[in-house]
Amino acid sequence: MTSLLSLQGVSKRFGGLQALTKVSFDLPEGQILGLIGPNGAGKTTLFNAINGVYPPEEGSILFRGRDVTRFKPYEHARLGMARTHQIVQPLNELTVRENVMVGACFGHENHSLGQAARIADEVLEFVGLAVRSEQLAGSLNVAQKKRLELARALAARPHLLLLDEVLAGLNSSEIDGMVQTVLKIREQGVTILMIEHVMKVVMNVSDRIIVLDYGQQIAEGSPQEIAANQRVIEAYLGDPKLAESLMEEA
Repeated sequence: MTSLLSLQGVSKRFGGLQALTKVSFDLPEGQILGLIGPNGAGKTTLFNAINGVYPPEEGSILFRGRDVTRFKPYEHARLGMARTHQIVQPLNELTVRENVMVGACFGHENHSLGQAARIADEVLEFVGLAVRSEQLAGSLNVAQKKRLELARALAARPHLLLLDEVLAGLNSSEIDGMVQTVLKIREQGVTILMIEHVMKVVMNVSDRIIVLDYGQQIAEGSPQEIAANQRVIEAYLGDPKLAESLMEEA
């Protein structure tokens, strides 16, 4: 199976803080890879290293067969990488539709405004925001802003989608709806790397899971293997009974 994304020994420091230490993995095309770990484990830092916000001091990042270790975020976008953010960042003074058009204009297909408008309408229909397309983005609630962030990323027509806690702040019904959307995205052939704290979700949608703790990769495997991993239980899951229940559901 062809790897869309490959990390080899990626390390990142901020002054005296070692945020990531020699993280390595391969993400095959079409898979969902879950990234879990305690707060401060380095998950978002890893995302930022992958898409060029904070290039690593050590190691290499290959995307679609190219070494992109030193690429800027806009260069990653041009190659077909898109992401959402843990804290949503809509362009509040633009409409919902205009926000999504931005994603289409700056994605790897480099669409014109006319093409971007058509793509925005399609994507807004897909994520369930079509009826709010002419509202200002700043007027949306948290769940709607999460969907807008996702729509803007999808409008870039990515090969790889990085989802940073896309379920955070949502209620149970909103989580269920977002999970179905994520699975539909994967059905369209988009490869997904997702950070998530809702364990029942990440265990049930991921093909494989990587666990970080203090910037170190402490485990990698299937959801069942991760739920049964004693080191993961001690570092993150905490309660063995929770691990057992997750293993039953995975």
